[in-house]
Amino acid sequence: MDVVAALVRSSFLVNAVYTESAREYGITAQQGQLLCVLMPQSYGMGDLGAVLGLAKSSLTGLVDRTAAHGFLLRAPDPDDARAVRIELTPVGRELAERFYDETCRRIDELPGGLDTHERAQLAALLARVVEDNRVPMVFGDR
Repeated sequence: MDVVAALVRSSFLVNAVYTESAREYGITAQQGQLLCVLMPQSYGMGDLGAVLGLAKSSLTGLVDRTAAHGFLLRAPDPDDARAVRIELTPVGRELAERFYDETCRRIDELPGGLDTHERAQLAALLARVVEDNRVPMVFGDR
């Protein structure tokens, strides 16, 4: 298998785990990603859209649907009275942490056939690909 096929098939594998995990928590995969992005900090809508790679209208709908479940809220931006910051509610934080832990556990099982050295090599190579392509922090280290 060449690198293109391996990367594309790997992304499908990870997305399937992400989607299955999200479904079990009663959220969509996009909502799960949003919750994980908001775990370390709140974001303004513009920055959040850039991190998630979503257009303003798509992001607004995602935020609205997630807020309707009580998982996040819009708070005034202390630096700009016209802007809002999106942050997790206590319920949203608890859900995000459970979802994150479970999703990490499942993804960690994917390379189960690799030994410790091979896992370290895989992590280092993938980290280089991610860093070289300036992928935003959408899912942090455990």
